[in-house]
Amino acid sequence: MSAVSLNGKVAVVTGSGAGLGRAYAVALAAAGAAVVVNDIDKDAADETVSAISEAGGRAVAEVVPVGDSDAAQALVDRAVGEFGQLDVMVTNAGVLRDKTLWNMSDEDFDLVIRTHLRGTFTCGRAAAIHMRERGEGGRIIVIGSPAGQFPAFGQTNYSAAKAGVVAFARNWALELKRAEITVNAVIPTAWTQMVATIPVFAPVLEMLERGEPLPRQLRRDYAIGWPEDCAPLVVFLASDAASEITGQAIGVGGDRLSLFSHPAVVEQAYRDGGWDAESIAAEWEANLAAKQQVPPSPPPKLELGAPAA
Repeated sequence: MSAVSLNGKVAVVTGSGAGLGRAYAVALAAAGAAVVVNDIDKDAADETVSAISEAGGRAVAEVVPVGDSDAAQALVDRAVGEFGQLDVMVTNAGVLRDKTLWNMSDEDFDLVIRTHLRGTFTCGRAAAIHMRERGEGGRIIVIGSPAGQFPAFGQTNYSAAKAGVVAFARNWALELKRAEITVNAVIPTAWTQMVATIPVFAPVLEMLERGEPLPRQLRRDYAIGWPEDCAPLVVFLASDAASEITGQAIGVGGDRLSLFSHPAVVEQAYRDGGWDAESIAAEWEANLAAKQQVPPSPPPKLELGAPAA
């Protein structure tokens, strides 16, 4: 049997009625897992279940909005009730409410935090409780975003939530190691309806509408491919081949696979008796200013021409 086979495994994928979540669910099922498909849109969830079933896989739909503890428990209970166990929890569900800081309402902030951050917390907790009680290990795969790793204009809520999701992975990996439950964060990038609205990619949208493939530069320099390009990483992390990988943030998209660093101290200074404002100013000018971090450079200008191979 292949090390990345998921035969006999059971997975829950939140927000899997469309887009990236659907790609994850379909790929997990194709690898052999039985899947609980979750979405707030019943028709979308049923369509994903049908796609899996028609391909010879096993899946059921659980229509519930993630966030509350009851919803998370319902997903775990559905997996156990239908398939006898839960081995893999993928916390993908999310929403966007993009606005600049001064225009963002409490409602915009709370909805995104509740769905991404609280939804990941409640689903991860429910899965961890079941997996620890069952005593056979497991996989928790949380879904981050480049917006949680790099500055993202107009995404105060989303960036904070996605940075927190990666922090969950690092903390939970430590807490669940003894139970042989791995926890990793996937940082996906893919061509979605949201990406299609970004002005710089307008020429790409025109190309796709003409039936042309994604350009090679988009797949490499911007790491943007299709949702299906991101799904193999989720399958890998859910498999026995990844049993020793935990606490990592791993990016995937287009033709690129990336491993993100953990936060680290860049430089340190010491002063007997502690620091006052003047000594901090002097130390900063003398040593720390040259070491301060700056936002990463954007990808090179998109030059269309070479299609994807």
